[in-house]
Amino acid sequence: MSVAALLLLGLGLLEAEGRRNRCFFNRTQEYCVCYNLSEETIGSIIQCLAATVVEFWGGDLEKYISFPIGDLDSSTIETLGSLTIQKIIIGNVLVPEILLARVLRFFSYTHVQELAFESCIFQGTGNWSDMDGQNLPIRSLSFHNVTSAPLTGQEQAFSSLGRWLGALEELAVTGSRVTSLPCAVGRVFRALRSLDLAQNSLGDGSLSPAFCRGAFPQLQELSLHHNNLRSYHSVCKGVELLPELQHLDLSHNELVVDPSSSCQWPASLWHFNLSSTGLDEVPTPLPPSLEVLDMSHNHLHAVDISLSSLKQLFLNQNLLQAVPSIRNYPMLDTLHLDNNSITELPRDEVKLLGRLQDVAVADNPFSCSCSGAGGLQALAAAGHLGQGWPGDYRCHSPAEYQGWPVAQVPVSVLRCDPAAVVAPVCVILALLGLAGA
Repeated sequence: MSVAALLLLGLGLLEAEGRRNRCFFNRTQEYCVCYNLSEETIGSIIQCLAATVVEFWGGDLEKYISFPIGDLDSSTIETLGSLTIQKIIIGNVLVPEILLARVLRFFSYTHVQELAFESCIFQGTGNWSDMDGQNLPIRSLSFHNVTSAPLTGQEQAFSSLGRWLGALEELAVTGSRVTSLPCAVGRVFRALRSLDLAQNSLGDGSLSPAFCRGAFPQLQELSLHHNNLRSYHSVCKGVELLPELQHLDLSHNELVVDPSSSCQWPASLWHFNLSSTGLDEVPTPLPPSLEVLDMSHNHLHAVDISLSSLKQLFLNQNLLQAVPSIRNYPMLDTLHLDNNSITELPRDEVKLLGRLQDVAVADNPFSCSCSGAGGLQALAAAGHLGQGWPGDYRCHSPAEYQGWPVAQVPVSVLRCDPAAVVAPVCVILALLGLAGA
């Protein structure tokens, strides 16, 4: 079997029971999926040569560890260079690192930009010396639900891969029980812009070593949702040395705020996700240049903060009883307050809300008084209420309108301000009386 064939076989597509050993090509989407291919059924993979995305699922690579892999001849290099494959997904495979180290360098002859491993086990230690100074076109690398040896102690491997990893732009290691990331590893990723470490076991003490001085100098997006983070201020201290950080996702961590602590968030941070973090008060300090703040699905009773640059504020699924003052957010254009305990929008706030492009207040226990129903109807008529109107806006009180859609509550002048009708009528009658006299 040629090296090109081995590369396309995805580092392991061998026989397994219960699955057909062949590939399936969707010509319209240029997508090819292969299951448990063996050397005997390699002809099936030919149809994948026209795909842009190829998936390989299942197999056992151990029998290929001793497979002779030499330098490529010119015809094989030309074949690899002519392929249109841009993304390869390898799943449910045991990957001997010694084989991976020998094959990975051949990706330099392809146009593959994305490489993903799903539910794989990485076994042993590879000899990465052949990758010294090697460039690869891969700019996005992801691992999900993988098992491997700890990163600590693998400095030599990262050094050999340094030229490639130093140009990598996106890295995801998710659902893989990661507890730490050595400082030296972060310093290798000099061009990385997006790092996803979600669904791991990172704790408060993991962050400062991982994001030490000089690590990830170009990082803009960091996802840490679904980890074991507890201290809001420890997280702040842990990422304060990331000079280009713009987007931080801490959702689904149980955070506790220590008001006596102080820290300084990166000045570049403008998108902050604190949803589902168990907060019962707004944490301080917040990044000073925030434009998007998500504190949905928490236990907030009040939001009394002022952010002059904020454009989008998400507070749905909290315990708010009143609308936060829009005056504190002069640049705001989006406000979501769904599923809170808000009964009415004050008249002065309705006028301010009318400046926004997207307002959502669905599934609150509205009091359908004249002012309550009238304010919501006015916002909807002006096109400011977003998704949920009118079906998810229903009256909680008074009893005569309980369960009614807010949109159907009458707010006529005769019902809501009879004095405005009676007074002019009385004046007219008085004038008519004088005229008759």
